[in-house]
Amino acid sequence: MSTAPKTVQSKETPGLSEKGLKAGSVGLIGAVVIGVSCIAPAYTLTAALGPTVSEVGVHLPAIFLVGFIPMLLVALGYRELNNAMPDAGTSFTWATRAFGPWIGWMGGWGLIAATIIVLSNLAAVAVDFFYLMLAQIFSNPALGELSKILPLNIATTLVFIALACWISYRGMETTKGVQYVLVAFQLLVLGWFAVSAFAHVANGTAFDATTISPDWFNPFAVDSFSQFAAGVSLSIFIYWGWDVTLTMNEETKNPEKTPGRAATITVLVIVIIYMTVALATLSFAGVGETGLGAGNPENQSSIFAVLAGPVMGPFAILMSLAILSSSAASLQSTFVSPARTMLAMGHYRAISPKFGKISPTYKSPSFATIAAAIAAAAFYVITRTVSENALWDTITALGMMICFYYGITALACVWFFRASAFSGVRPFFFKFLAPLVGGVILLVMFVKTAMDSMDPEYGSGSSVGGVGLVFVLGMGVILLGVVVMLVMYRLRPEFFKGKVLTRA
Repeated sequence: MSTAPKTVQSKETPGLSEKGLKAGSVGLIGAVVIGVSCIAPAYTLTAALGPTVSEVGVHLPAIFLVGFIPMLLVALGYRELNNAMPDAGTSFTWATRAFGPWIGWMGGWGLIAATIIVLSNLAAVAVDFFYLMLAQIFSNPALGELSKILPLNIATTLVFIALACWISYRGMETTKGVQYVLVAFQLLVLGWFAVSAFAHVANGTAFDATTISPDWFNPFAVDSFSQFAAGVSLSIFIYWGWDVTLTMNEETKNPEKTPGRAATITVLVIVIIYMTVALATLSFAGVGETGLGAGNPENQSSIFAVLAGPVMGPFAILMSLAILSSSAASLQSTFVSPARTMLAMGHYRAISPKFGKISPTYKSPSFATIAAAIAAAAFYVITRTVSENALWDTITALGMMICFYYGITALACVWFFRASAFSGVRPFFFKFLAPLVGGVILLVMFVKTAMDSMDPEYGSGSSVGGVGLVFVLGMGVILLGVVVMLVMYRLRPEFFKGKVLTRA
């Protein structure tokens, strides 16, 4: 099977070429569904609500809105880049076209590393809620404890990763069909939870009924900048994943327009979901540190596991099923981004050309999808076996990697369009101001998070040589990318010399 680049005949995209993916297989609604799935609102909220409340209290809605702003601004920049250069490599391709091969390669590495790490976490969460679901169905709490048996936990996690890989390997049409069902179910249950919580407040049966106040939406009311930064870092993580709609751009209908529109719509849909559920949770449970309070440290690992029963009564099992479906759906849809980024990197010979192979049957990235699954499985087995703290601290370090590659891509938009950005009001805002502000915010958050994570108390409290484990892991992954890039330079010099993918 030939993987030789087929040049796209467009004066706007010299150097870009098609990769053999199945064109026109995803429409606007399908792209938005996959985008929402990748963000996984049910899974993300149950994991993020508690820790964010512990940092900012009732100002949770304000922090969610603040985190939403840079995401929207960056999404607008992504949309402009996609309009000009629809390519499955997204951050890798666009940063290469704007800044050259070295920064482009690191942008691609940031995306791949972040998604590979989160794939292992998604599989782990799916396994936890799988056994919790069994415990609830059979009224046997002992079944819920099975996930704590390490060999069984690892084996079940590998099965979840393998199943997600198989679905993703079968292409976007299979992926889309699975996602419609799983996303619809989790959104239905989240809506049920929110309506039930507000009903309890109205009926006087809430745990700690708290009246919604305009002050909740004021980010300047947060006590300190460190708390504000920690809250924003968490809120950036909960929006992460919308860019999967862009990595499908060679497989969507109207590839110049649909992916960008889907990204913007996805971010808007997600902020509405988050605000509704956050307000319902705060109104029902308050932010107290005892009982069902959202500020109780014992509730922070999974707020819905604690509140589903009191809020939804006998239907609480639906929330466990929703979180299971959310993490499983995201596990499957998250494969889209690293597989297509590695496909593009292999196609443009930035890494081994094997990654550029396409399945002749399903027209999907074959080698890259399997490689992503193997990498995620290996990462989980190693970190989970060595130290559970190492696994969760790496997840905490994700914020740094997300800010890193989003920031690079946003600034790539500014630089790429620098000649045309001042030709009118619209290009000035969408091609210059929005991505510039969004990119600067994210890069500032990257530096701030890196500095804060040097404290051994950050994350799990583990350290290496007196330096926080979160910092060591986060920066270690980025530095590993530099090492791999230098190796690739020796093996694939034609890419790094600009002979394959040229700067615009």
